[in-house]
Amino acid sequence: MSTARGARARARIEVTAAIKDEARRQLAAEGAAKLSLRAVARELGMVSSALYRYFPSRDDLLTALIIDAYDSLGETAEAAHAEVADAGPRERWVAVCVAVRLWALEHPHEYALIYGSPVPGYTAPETTIPAASRVGLLLIGIVRDAYQDKGVARPPLPADLKTEAQRMAADLAPDLPPEVVTALVAAWAQLYGLVGFELFGQFNRVVEDRETFFRHAADQLAHGVGLVFPQTAGAGAGAGTGGRGSRPGGAAGA
Repeated sequence: MSTARGARARARIEVTAAIKDEARRQLAAEGAAKLSLRAVARELGMVSSALYRYFPSRDDLLTALIIDAYDSLGETAEAAHAEVADAGPRERWVAVCVAVRLWALEHPHEYALIYGSPVPGYTAPETTIPAASRVGLLLIGIVRDAYQDKGVARPPLPADLKTEAQRMAADLAPDLPPEVVTALVAAWAQLYGLVGFELFGQFNRVVEDRETFFRHAADQLAHGVGLVFPQTAGAGAGAGTGGRGSRPGGAAGA
């Protein structure tokens, strides 16, 4: 790359970053629905036509902000998981959940962008899926490791949910039992529900020691997806788990 081309590339990176930073300031002040390319250009001292060379539309800018937010959340969760990589699956699960909460508290407007109310007139494209999947895949990986090691306790599954559970398992984690995948999907939704309730004020005058409450709730979610080590039959296999502990392949027992 020539010196001139390198300078242009660096300049483009710097301008793109400035545009995103100003857009995030607008998100904090006005919300995603009122994000305006013209307003961003005006605040940066740019003409609108120049900004359009970086982001052809508001939706393109929103998509970039959404991917950045998901990636930032994913990186935070993955870093927290790496710090406890040698711990048991339940501890790893809680560490990831705690990291999600802390990231949301530090980035409330970005959290609202990706997990708050939909932006009118905007539909997220498929390009957002890889970034959006990072935390979910991390949690699935923790359960998969446990399943392939000492096993997981399989939650009960109503007969009328069996077909849907099998479909979700085929789509998300075909190597895990459908009842475990169903519990994972529910836990994923509950995790973000807990975070959203705290972030958006629903816990006001209800929960005061929110960190301790959240850690307990995250641990209960771990229990719900089967992260309870099976015991030997003589020690009461499956006691208190809502079902017997299972090894890979479905064999019950230690």
